[in-house]
Amino acid sequence: MEAVIVFIIFGTIFGMVYLYFSTRNKERLALIEKGADASIFVKGKREHTAPIWKVLILNLALLLIGIGLGTFIASILENYTTLEEGPLYVGTIFLMAGLGLFVGFNMTKNLDKE
Repeated sequence: MEAVIVFIIFGTIFGMVYLYFSTRNKERLALIEKGADASIFVKGKREHTAPIWKVLILNLALLLIGIGLGTFIASILENYTTLEEGPLYVGTIFLMAGLGLFVGFNMTKNLDKE
């Protein structure tokens, strides 16, 4: 049974990658047949984009800060309220992690503008 699940997961990943590349190839061939210049397929660096490593580090840092802050807030709420421990921790951690990613998204937009 486990082998079937692993096969389904890898088959799904392979199918998505195959569809992406085959569709991209068909679109490019259609554009070339219409007379479009092939230089549109070369991705040039945009001048006002932040490097990908800065974006990844920023979002990862804010995600981890959000998880830590969520755990801290849940601990405080557990001690001073009568809320249940399980849903309190899960909900607070996800809420703060989501807020951290949202802040990271907004900060990434600001990095692109600079």
